[in-house]
Amino acid sequence: MRIALAGGTGLMGTLVGTEARARGHDVVVLARSHGVDLMTGAGVDDAVRGADVVIDVTNVGTLKADDSVDFFDAVTRTLLAAGQRADVPHHVALSIVGVDRAPVGYYAGKRAQEVAIENGPLEWSTLRATQFHEFAPQMYASARLGPLHIAPKMRTQPIAAREVAARLVDIAEGPARGGYLEIAGPREESLVDMMRRWAAATGRRGWMPAVALPGRFGKAQRDGSLLPTDTIEGSAGGLGTVDRGTVDRGTETFADWLRRTTG
Repeated sequence: MRIALAGGTGLMGTLVGTEARARGHDVVVLARSHGVDLMTGAGVDDAVRGADVVIDVTNVGTLKADDSVDFFDAVTRTLLAAGQRADVPHHVALSIVGVDRAPVGYYAGKRAQEVAIENGPLEWSTLRATQFHEFAPQMYASARLGPLHIAPKMRTQPIAAREVAARLVDIAEGPARGGYLEIAGPREESLVDMMRRWAAATGRRGWMPAVALPGRFGKAQRDGSLLPTDTIEGSAGGLGTVDRGTVDRGTETFADWLRRTTG
């Protein structure tokens, strides 16, 4: 099978590419470093020509809603249009659990991506995943208040990124679902606890205060809106159908990941 992999040079893209190649698939990476610009469309038609499936794991480093929406809407429309011209039979995208319940900030862009796919011309499947275990060190690096690293209060059910990558390839190998699937880690965790444990395991010292972030997104972090659900509601317009099976569960806990990555 020939896979056109959008965003194939990032964390998730690298894992998806490795998994797909290990299964014997031909992977074409769509990224600027490979001569493909997903914002302008340059090189996209050549990259997707002959593909059996497009897997979109693109990402943008912003927390601003406008910037996130602009990026994901543009990239998604570029991929869908190229896929339609190339008669690609299946479009697979990675999204986040809870984007429909808290479409603010970065999540607004991911929800815009979902809506564009729902309204688009291709048969599709979208996998919503919870935060990766790597979310703890990412938040340690970015959540700062002056000299302090702060830990946002958040309920999460983190999953190993490599397990999400394997599930994406599973979905790509099958028929289009025309709806959403969810995948989450084996147990609920506190982001505050995750960040403190990661800091301790990597020799980082100092007080790390727990902070309840304000606004709608901060509330969603604390009230469970970003946790997986066994029944996923479709969009307000009723577009697409929804897989109503149980949520897929990963097996590697945060403690397992911490031991594997820090010793």
